[in-house]
Amino acid sequence: MTKKERAVACVELLKQEFPDELCSLTYEDPYQLLVAVRLSAQCTDARVNLVTPALFAKYPTPVEMAAADVEDVEELIRSTGFFRTKARDLVIMANQLLDGFDGKVPSTIEELTSLQGVGRKTANLVAGDIYGMPGAVVTDTHLIRIANRIGLVDTKDPKKVEFALRKLLPPEESNNFCHRCVLHGRATCTARKAHCERCVLNDVCKKVGV
Repeated sequence: MTKKERAVACVELLKQEFPDELCSLTYEDPYQLLVAVRLSAQCTDARVNLVTPALFAKYPTPVEMAAADVEDVEELIRSTGFFRTKARDLVIMANQLLDGFDGKVPSTIEELTSLQGVGRKTANLVAGDIYGMPGAVVTDTHLIRIANRIGLVDTKDPKKVEFALRKLLPPEESNNFCHRCVLHGRATCTARKAHCERCVLNDVCKKVGV
């Protein structure tokens, strides 16, 4: 089985296991997703979802966030960890959106990564979820771990994983595949242990001898 064949098989198997591929972050518009993903660094999505309602109630758009007192933002997001850096990034990012993009979240990887605190992982998620960009690959820890265990890649470098998977995954499936890998990584192929005895990918996983 080639890597491309393995990748396509994994896409179909995870589709059956997780027919719904929704992002676990709660948001109502592109700006809210951008903010939520920034907050999710080194923090669970569940914790972010507890924090964002109050944050968005006070700072619902880039206009309000751009004028925010950084210390006030810090208090609202304190429980997400690294709150000082995140608060600073959110205020700077809001100003960048107003100054360079008329207050709208841009759609390309290049434009998104020009924003404060936005790396390729965040950019791919926003471009894929909001703008439906084909080939979007969100290289979070679950995807990197699973792609290595399955045998699709042999590197932990997020950018190398991203570009390797772009060559293997059907472009129209890649974004949803990443979401499903997160669900699979939480439920079965965990960081602590790969529960191969209940894994839907057994027949195509290199880890179990395929």
